[in-house]
Amino acid sequence: MKNEQFNNRDISNEYFKVDIEDYPTDPWGKFTRVVKRTFRGELFVGLWVVMREMIKFDTHTISYPMEKMPIGPRYRAVHEMKRLWESDTERCIGCGLCEKICISNCIRMDTKIDEHSRKEVSEYTINLGRCIFCGYCAEVCPELAITHGGEYENASEQREHFIDYAGMLTPLDKMKAGTQKEFEGFGAITPHEDERVKKTPLAY
Repeated sequence: MKNEQFNNRDISNEYFKVDIEDYPTDPWGKFTRVVKRTFRGELFVGLWVVMREMIKFDTHTISYPMEKMPIGPRYRAVHEMKRLWESDTERCIGCGLCEKICISNCIRMDTKIDEHSRKEVSEYTINLGRCIFCGYCAEVCPELAITHGGEYENASEQREHFIDYAGMLTPLDKMKAGTQKEFEGFGAITPHEDERVKKTPLAY
């Protein structure tokens, strides 16, 4: 019944005619229409904005890769493995939490027992082609062994782009020179972190 009422309804009064300008037929009319549509005020406003930025002396670009923009200390780039200040040994204890929590499944770790009956890392690789640099591996690390550094240029000619444990670990010469920055990279303790810790109340 409703469909019959809809079909029988007079819908001629529900529409209105739009007054559209007739397309010119003579050459002069066509030329005038093109000129009116081309040279509008918005065109000159856009040209003025471009010219204003061009004549400025301050540049908005840098000569990459000779010049590089500074990045924040919490930037999540290629991973770094830290050493202990006391003994220069690796902080990684081979717990495997970073491998388990990795949502991209790009971390591979193998461990073995050394002569002192302690677990040590025998193989540790990260597939940077699969890594999305989420930072979960750095957040879950109980020893603050893995962090995200500032090396963001990780291009490679090989499809299998891996980074091994030795490449991420801080070199011994840098440790002797004292150049390993403790508070650098996503996952490391930030400076003045103790000042932000709230004391637990004695009574609730």
